[in-house]
Amino acid sequence: MHRISFLLLLLVGFSLSTFAQKKQITVEEIYRGAFRTHGLDVLHSLKNGKQYTTLNRNGSNAGSSIDTYDYETRQKVGTVVSSADLTGIKSFTSYTFSNDESKLLLATEVEPIFRRSTLGIFYVYDIASKKVTKVSDDKIQEPTLSPDGKQLAYVSGNNLHLFDVASGRTKQITSDGVRNKIINGVTDWVYEEEFAFVRAFEWNANGTKIAFLRFDETEVPEFSMDVYGTALYPSPHVFKYPKAGEKNALVSLHLYDLASETVSKVDLEEAYYIPRIKWMNRPDYLSVQTINRHQNHLKLQAVNVSDNSIALLLEERDDAYVDITDDLTFLEDDGFIWTSEKDGYNHIYLYDKTGKLKNQITSGAWEVTDYYGYDEKKNRVYYQSTENGSINRGVYGIGSNGKKKKALAVKAGVNSAAFSADFSYFINTFSSASTPYTYTLHGALNGKKVADIKDNADLLKKLEGYQMGSKEFSTISIHGNDLNMYMIKPKDFDASKKYPLLMYQYSGPGSQSVSNQWMGANDYWHQMLASEGYIVACVDGRGTGLKGRDFKKVTYLNLVKYETEDQIAAAQKLSALPYVDEARTGIWGWSFGGHMATNCLLKGNDVFETAIAVAPVTSWRFYDTIYTERFMRTPAENPGGYDDNSPFNYPELLKGKYLLIHGSGDDNVHVQNSMRMIEALIQANKQFDWAIYPDKNHGIYGGNTRTQLFTKMTNFIKENL
Repeated sequence: MHRISFLLLLLVGFSLSTFAQKKQITVEEIYRGAFRTHGLDVLHSLKNGKQYTTLNRNGSNAGSSIDTYDYETRQKVGTVVSSADLTGIKSFTSYTFSNDESKLLLATEVEPIFRRSTLGIFYVYDIASKKVTKVSDDKIQEPTLSPDGKQLAYVSGNNLHLFDVASGRTKQITSDGVRNKIINGVTDWVYEEEFAFVRAFEWNANGTKIAFLRFDETEVPEFSMDVYGTALYPSPHVFKYPKAGEKNALVSLHLYDLASETVSKVDLEEAYYIPRIKWMNRPDYLSVQTINRHQNHLKLQAVNVSDNSIALLLEERDDAYVDITDDLTFLEDDGFIWTSEKDGYNHIYLYDKTGKLKNQITSGAWEVTDYYGYDEKKNRVYYQSTENGSINRGVYGIGSNGKKKKALAVKAGVNSAAFSADFSYFINTFSSASTPYTYTLHGALNGKKVADIKDNADLLKKLEGYQMGSKEFSTISIHGNDLNMYMIKPKDFDASKKYPLLMYQYSGPGSQSVSNQWMGANDYWHQMLASEGYIVACVDGRGTGLKGRDFKKVTYLNLVKYETEDQIAAAQKLSALPYVDEARTGIWGWSFGGHMATNCLLKGNDVFETAIAVAPVTSWRFYDTIYTERFMRTPAENPGGYDDNSPFNYPELLKGKYLLIHGSGDDNVHVQNSMRMIEALIQANKQFDWAIYPDKNHGIYGGNTRTQLFTKMTNFIKENL
């Protein structure tokens, strides 16, 4: 008996010694990229279906190359182009093939404008002749080659231009573009942010016409923020930003005919928003999606540009709102595949070219999360879904008649696919909470693995030397719903002890934070906190995504209300666990999650002792039209929905420790939100901590910014939770 006890003590001692020898993750390591994963950069499948290209960077000289690989052997079979062979081009950061793969468009000196928009210097590279042609000496936006690769359209100075590759001559298509007034060919701020696209022009199938959107921002209110920089005086940055209830840009659809060199307007009735345009396979037919201001009535229309006649293909209506997606594929005869939530879950539908429904391709109490395409030769539709669990993603193939479904990659975790051009292969990207990204080649028809391509085993090996806790997935019953949850416990967790609890969430409509995928930067920070003795938990409440339309849209007209109630109730339930110290419960979040953290600390002041809010919304009256009105309608229609959950209207509820953080250059969630919250707390005579990061946008990054920010947050947690 004594010998057994002695051996047990030795084993325990050895275990604790081994644990003690493992390192703690540090903030510095996280944000200098010590745990970065390897991937396949700018993957492009060649039309032969047998090979693919990727962008590779040479770390020794900062050069880059586009290399070709064989699908079946995974061997490099050639280099399309290398910056080492190009005069005057040190490196390029992205590339696009022309439709016939005879030319490449190379991007250099790219700089961001807003979240998705960029400016850059671009070159056209002729693969056969190896000739390089510079498009413009000025930085331009969204250059796009014509189908035959002979011409290129782009936007500069809010005007659309046409560049002839052979002659090097440029023609200006529009001339009325003026900053903060008229935009041609690219989107305004709110379209870019909320409809998630920048390039607002498209070539037709034979390169004879260009369709483009024109934005008249004249009546849109301006937002101004100071840029402090390093000069003697700050400079104002002024741009058009329509806040909820205010005027939007007037958007119109236009056509440029290359033969006649004329621009004409397409008359679309009731086109308040035009969130998508896409040419059909017939070169004279353009599909246009329009949606009303409430965003609950979407129309897909076909424009015959030869006679300007318009036919309605389909309509989508919803009591709340209709989401805009890119899940539209035209078949050879211009029949089309479309996704919709109309049966309660997001699924795939097949229509003929007149818009008549042929059949629903997928169905079930699960969501299609990505649509990969249609192989017309084999009549197979490929997609990603949550059929293997709402926190997982699997890849599937199915006939267009909804039969002969085949699970292609469904290992527990997140599987995504990049198909070869002829749909003979796909490269599967897989990760889970315990497995960093792996890349494998599979046959498209049966999903059989052909070969391994790349993994991150070196990172997994490296992490064995650190104190890491596992993500424990489960559900928690709150307000009649089984909510997805994960928890990270300290590695040396002892159920007889009590630990402080830090909750993390985002909670925005349709979002998901509880997902069985590999770690991001926040996860590493949570691991660091767990090694310091904190339990970290995350709960996806009502309004989040991938559990059906009704679960997602229950928050309509009352953003943050039910989401806050769910987080408070979850915190109460978790705090009641025997190993959680109910007097030490905190919550943090960013953006929508910052709004949530603030509301939880105030409305749940008997539950939460601490909160960190980064770049929070504090009133939906300050946020943009498209996002806010989609979920709330306008302030005039729904004043209570806007004000009842605006935390600067009840600052007196603050009892716990509060840290408020914002970037002064945030073009998305303006620092105005935090300033109003700060003033309300001051006038309520409440003590709190706050930090403003000069000139930093919504991401609050650059140089040592993230390291300093998360060090501040770490210290705040240690001192107050």
